[in-house]
Amino acid sequence: MKTEEIEFSQAKDSFSMKCRVEAKIHTKAEVIWALLTDAKGFSHWNSTVSSIDGHIREGERIRIHVPGTRRTFTPRISDVEVNKHMTWSDGIAPIFKGIRTFEIRQCDTGLTEFIMEEKFSGFVFAIIKNRLPDFKPIFETYARDLKNEAERIASS
Repeated sequence: MKTEEIEFSQAKDSFSMKCRVEAKIHTKAEVIWALLTDAKGFSHWNSTVSSIDGHIREGERIRIHVPGTRRTFTPRISDVEVNKHMTWSDGIAPIFKGIRTFEIRQCDTGLTEFIMEEKFSGFVFAIIKNRLPDFKPIFETYARDLKNEAERIASS
């Protein structure tokens, strides 16, 4: 895999941080969407997730379990447009809010662009920001796992 096919960026200030990963994936948007919305199968291809309880669809709240922590994340799914985008959000602004967006763009070249962005904000963020993990390897692994599985499916 070419390293330029996955790019990470991060911006941080006192009360917020935004992390973003972009990947060029050699498959159709429908393949990526199917992977991103299959809660039961998520951990089979994504090494950053142990399991997801619930259904990944508009208005639902899911429970995400990740390796290395006992904390469970419980985002609500919104802004769903099949094969294009969705949002996972949790927390209460202005105290602490996390919003993760997924965007899928089908290109004329046969590639699909995958963009995942997460913004953390709030007063609590200002207090805990130095204790948060380095999101670069987490986001890059997430995108690489998705790319590898989507391209494996596309080639079979």
